[in-house]
Amino acid sequence: MPLRILPILLFVLLLPSLHSAEKPNIVFILADDLGIGDVHCYGGERCLIETPNIDALAAGGLRFTDAHVNYSACGPTRRAIMTGRYNWRFGSAVNHGPWGFCGPRPGTENSTLAKLLEKSGYRTGYVGKWHLGTVMPTLDGETQGLTNVDFTKPLIHGPIQFGFDYSFILPGSLDMYPYAFARNHVWQGEVTAQKGWSAFNRVGPAAQDFEDHEVLETFYGEAETFIGKQKKDRPFFLFLALTAPHTPTSPGVHWQGKSELGVYGDFVMEVDHSVERVMKALEAKGLDENTLVLFSSDHGPAPYAGNILAATPAQIKQLEAAGHYSNGPHRGYKFSAYEGGLRVPLIARWPGVIPEGATCDALVGMNDFMATFAELTDGEMGDEEAPDSISFAKLLRDPEVEGTRKNLIMESVRAFVVRDGDWKLCVCPGSGTPADSENAAGSDPMPGVAWRAALDQFGGTPVESDLLKAPFVQLFNLANDIHEDVNLAAEHPERVAQMVALLRKQIADGRSTPGPVLKNDKNVKVVSLEDRRLPEFVRALVK
Repeated sequence: MPLRILPILLFVLLLPSLHSAEKPNIVFILADDLGIGDVHCYGGERCLIETPNIDALAAGGLRFTDAHVNYSACGPTRRAIMTGRYNWRFGSAVNHGPWGFCGPRPGTENSTLAKLLEKSGYRTGYVGKWHLGTVMPTLDGETQGLTNVDFTKPLIHGPIQFGFDYSFILPGSLDMYPYAFARNHVWQGEVTAQKGWSAFNRVGPAAQDFEDHEVLETFYGEAETFIGKQKKDRPFFLFLALTAPHTPTSPGVHWQGKSELGVYGDFVMEVDHSVERVMKALEAKGLDENTLVLFSSDHGPAPYAGNILAATPAQIKQLEAAGHYSNGPHRGYKFSAYEGGLRVPLIARWPGVIPEGATCDALVGMNDFMATFAELTDGEMGDEEAPDSISFAKLLRDPEVEGTRKNLIMESVRAFVVRDGDWKLCVCPGSGTPADSENAAGSDPMPGVAWRAALDQFGGTPVESDLLKAPFVQLFNLANDIHEDVNLAAEHPERVAQMVALLRKQIADGRSTPGPVLKNDKNVKVVSLEDRRLPEFVRALVK
């Protein structure tokens, strides 16, 4: 053997492997409405909430600094996570009722994280908030809703169709009826009561014994039971989807009064406790050494949440006045196109593989879990599966190597967002939040204000192509403008055009990864003057 080959061979042999002979267990903990600044190891001095367990997870593993969701609200983000496919490629929901009665979107169950891992020999479990759509048996065979569900019969469509061997779910968020758990599609308890909670006080069907402040503790117990039944001879995957700190802000009795910040801090501290419960359960079974534990959030913090239990427009500003910034150093909140709504904490721990106390600045998307898990477990995916998922497995081993992902498509509730390197394009003139929603207040400028200002600056009646240029779009360079204060769209029209072309290509190709062209489930346009996402006075321009 030539001497120059020997050092390379030794390096390869000694390099920690992502493919150990024993496939790793995987536990993914997903918080709901948790801001990146709500976690102390991200927020630092601007975080007034103690999160010792999440911080310890980061100290023992890897903290990503440029991780993003694909949508700044709940359901769409979860579809992208579960399928590795951008949410906007899916069609409309079926059997769709209000709030927790939301129906599934056809095709979301075809290729999922659970089915991928199931094929690789994993036992799969889901505990927590579902919000991916269900089909419930109804009393008259029509659309499920407030008075039209037969709770004596099991779900027709839910986690089982997504590939989960075991499930214990709340159909929607904690402020979305029905307020009842379903274990393996079977409703738990007698769903004969009518209840509602603080924040929005949506009153609807509930189990007799269901209490909002007991939900997290119930989920932790279910997660512990699932882990406790696992054995070393078969790997497992647990998706633990929390309902907090999403409203109603309702910490358990043992957490009330724990945080100096107030009840919002109490609730976040109970979220932090999820990591402690999972780690102790893994240690008790001797499974912690070969388990990849991931922690993240489904988007940024809600601007209407805080220490006032009723949903209050922009009350998050009161937390900021006290010195706590849930969105970290970023601008905007849930629903918005800004980083505060889209950039999230992402922490990974896997002893012996992931270096301790590391950080990674590479761009990653939550839609990348599918490809990453496939690489980690030698899973196989067809050309049509996970068309928008790019593996970041190599970053787990060496966080300093260059990431594979170079661009990412995201959305606010009202607009597309394109990330390309350090550049970020918001295809809207303002925050991209609902124009008529008090719940979005705080992410300034609100659409009504921003669109009127853009129309005044334009000085005429725009045609559709004008909406893809300044002053109707925003371009930021995040390398030196992390707060997104300086709109460079007018100065760099060529950069804007390049990013619009990138978005159009990924729409037309039906995918953002190499492979054959695919079809989206619906017709997708970047923007249109007739788009219902635009303020009404803008749509009126075409009349």
